[in-house]
Amino acid sequence: MPDKDYEYRGLMASTWDLFRGDTSNWADRFFFKEIIEEYGEPVLDVGCGTGRLLIDYLAAGIEIEGVDNSPEMLALCRQKAEQAGLRAVLYEGEMEDLELPRRYRTILVPSSSFQLLVDLGAARRAINRLFAHLEPGGALVMPFMLIHKPGDPPHTTWEVSGEKHRPEDGALVRRWSRADYDLEQQLESTEDRYEVIRDGELVSFEHHRRSPATRWYTQEDARRLYQEAGFRDVLTFKEFTRQPAEPEHAIFTVLGVRPS
Repeated sequence: MPDKDYEYRGLMASTWDLFRGDTSNWADRFFFKEIIEEYGEPVLDVGCGTGRLLIDYLAAGIEIEGVDNSPEMLALCRQKAEQAGLRAVLYEGEMEDLELPRRYRTILVPSSSFQLLVDLGAARRAINRLFAHLEPGGALVMPFMLIHKPGDPPHTTWEVSGEKHRPEDGALVRRWSRADYDLEQQLESTEDRYEVIRDGELVSFEHHRRSPATRWYTQEDARRLYQEAGFRDVLTFKEFTRQPAEPEHAIFTVLGVRPS
């Protein structure tokens, strides 16, 4: 695939929902809804993708808007919203350059999307822009994933990471993945190969490589980012619960409040 200024494109975008399957009972769906009930609306879903959360919340009557840097993912989100009879307000843009016409009570950055910002300078600009888009007393909530854990190998080999039949044509879509890790810089590089097979023949193929693709943060790293941006009452939760995160938790969610 040719290099573009956004990652989620081609078969990566068009098969995103296919490989994720039913997400209606994912824990973050209920967790973020609880945060919204506490801190209020309007809500901004940053990295909204195809609308996994946004469309569900719109259907529940929540005032929520979305932003993503992939026009292909946004097109899929818009199509799904229209099919559901919903009007989705969507913006295309980068987190670190966020300049939207309003402020929000709650900002979500689900699915560890903040970690796609591999440059620390861009990450700091992004969290400053998110802070600027919050109303006083509003909250920013973002999950983080510790991608590489002590004892894990520095690289992985090709493995099948997804295999599904597309409902629209019955074609088999297979995804192969592998990754390499820069332990000193806390960076992950990824490769994905997509194959579309129909009647036993390979009819489409794409190779996606991002180097680096994602950055991981310790809990201390993430809290420091929030605090440097001006957030107060910074809390770190275990996964998608209100339990405090412990050092061994590889998935944790950070919440911070913009001072009133």
